[in-house]
Parts: sequence; structure tokens; C-alpha cells
Amino acid sequence: MDFSFTPDQIELRALTNRILTDACTTERLKQVLETESAFDTHLWSMLGEAGLIGIGLPESVGGGGYGWLECSIVLEEVGRAAAPIPALAVMALAAPALLVRPDLLEGVTSGDAIVTAAIHESVGDCWQPSTLATPLATGHTISGVKVCVPYGLSATRFVVCAADGLYSVEADSPGLTIERQETTSGIPDAQLTFEASPAIRLGDVVERDNLIRRGISGACTVLSGSCATALDLMAKYAVTRKQFDRVIASFQAVSQRTADTYIDAEAVRLTAWQAAWRMAESMPADEQLLSAKYWSAEGGWRVMHAAHHVHGGVGVDRDYPLHRHFLQHKQLELQLGSATPSLRRLGQLLAADK
Repeated sequence: MDFSFTPDQIELRALTNRILTDACTTERLKQVLETESAFDTHLWSMLGEAGLIGIGLPESVGGGGYGWLECSIVLEEVGRAAAPIPALAVMALAAPALLVRPDLLEGVTSGDAIVTAAIHESVGDCWQPSTLATPLATGHTISGVKVCVPYGLSATRFVVCAADGLYSVEADSPGLTIERQETTSGIPDAQLTFEASPAIRLGDVVERDNLIRRGISGACTVLSGSCATALDLMAKYAVTRKQFDRVIASFQAVSQRTADTYIDAEAVRLTAWQAAWRMAESMPADEQLLSAKYWSAEGGWRVMHAAHHVHGGVGVDRDYPLHRHFLQHKQLELQLGSATPSLRRLGQLLAADK
């Protein structure tokens, strides 16, 4: 069986990489992170013009008509560049959930409108959200609090995970308060407080869980790209940095550390793409998703720390690209289930099969 990418997918990767590489310079990223939103709106518009934001959405809503693999290719390149854009929030989480109401996707594929997903609460498991939805005779309202909503300060619409399914809430809805939450990455999240805010029902618990699955898969492919860049930076530094008139790559401890990091980065990549492929083929993928999430959290943690270790003081320089990849990993490592809860849930699934 041939697992290689098609020529079109290879070209898609090259196009995405070219746009992101040209735009995500160290100087440009410093300027973006100094803004209030820390969001590169110009780069996001460029991706929209290139048709990459909606690559996985149907042509009927302005998308590219491709599938989850193509969407994952774009997300991996976003991770490779550590680009400050809402690709994961829009492409993997919110936009696919809004397909049942195409009118709610207006402006999304062009980059003019930002939609994001409100999943996490202060306590509890993202797979079992607290009760938020309260039906009314004429529709629905939402009451409750969601935290760590990505790009929530820039969003015009939120897809909200509730105990009984998915809902859409406008950012200017009555009863909705949006508060800034600072993050380690420098890109702020938002805390949403709903007080009987009007909501549109998008789907049941199956659709809610599918959103979480897409989010896990998307986060893993983003971190796959990020780990690949960290490994590349580590290898290049090791063959150029000299100590005692020898490149440090010639030292046994450094070469062994680099080899272990390569193994971890490959495990992150392979598990992420196995899960993405099964999802693209509409195959059961929960075990693969949890395995990928574990590896992206635990294996990715080792990749980032090993890269910093080999770089020494250079690695913590905020003007050096490794720093932003470390912060990107730290934020995504903890979202949608970190290493321990993912491993625990995987064990439950495996035990249930016996």
C-alpha cells in the first residue's frame, strides 16, 4: 500500500510552506506579538486568498472541496512556522461544525470572519462537558463559563460545546461577556461567561465529540510540524557550534541526545498522521487519536527540552525561533487532554475491547 502523498498534496504543502516561511520572519512575529491581539491578520488574509483556510470545506461554502488530510497538511505547516493565526481553531474546530448552517460561514474561508470553539471549562473532562444548554420554547439559550477559548478576542462567532451537543453563539449576543486570558505563548485566549445568551443548535453529542476529535487530530499535526522544526534547529546548531575546537555534534552525549530526539519527533509525526488518515477515511480512530495526543504531549515535551538543552543559552533567547515553538507546544500539550488523561482514556478503551 502506498502511503505517500499525492502530487496535489505535495504541491499544497509547498504552497503553504512558501507563504508561511516568507511571512513568519522573526522581525514580523515580534511585531505581531506586540499587538493587543497577537494575531497576524495580514497572514491570515493571505492564506484566505490562497484558498487554504477553507481547503477542507465544500466548494458550496467557498472551500476547496478537499478533505481532512489536506486540512492536516496545512495545519502541520502552520505548526512548522509557529504562525500566530487561528488555523486550528477555525479549520479543525469551528468551521466544520458550522456546515449545517452555511449562512454562519460567511466570510470565514476568505479570512474576513473568525470563528472559534469554546470547549474547556475550569474543571472536568473536555469529553464530558458540564450542562450548559437550556432549551426554550422558541430556541435555546446558553448559561455557564468557558475558559481558554483560542482567539476568542478576535472571533465574531463561537461554537460552544455543551452537555447535550453543539451550539453557535454570536460574539455580540446579549448576556455574553468576553474577558482576556493571558497565556504562556503570548497569544491571548478568552474567558466566555454566558448568561442566558441566545444560541443556535448545531448538533447533538455525536457532533460535539466529532469536534473534539478534529481538535485533537489538528493539535497533533500542528505539534508534529513544531517538533520537526525544533529537531531541525537542534541538528543545525549541533553541527555548527564548536567547543574545544570541535563541533558539539561529534560529542557522544550530544549525538545520542539528538538521535533520541529524532525518534521522539518521528513518533509524534507517525501517530499524528495515522490518526489523521483514519479520520479522513471515516474509520474508528479514538485509540489512534489518544495515542497521538499522548505522543505529541509527552514525546513533544522531550523534543522541546532536548532542543533547549543542546542549544544552551541560545535556546531561551526570545529572538531565536526555538523559543516560540517551545511555547506553542506547552499550550497545545495541555489542551484537549494532556499526556496522563489521554493515556488513561486510551487504557479504558483498550480494556473495554477485551
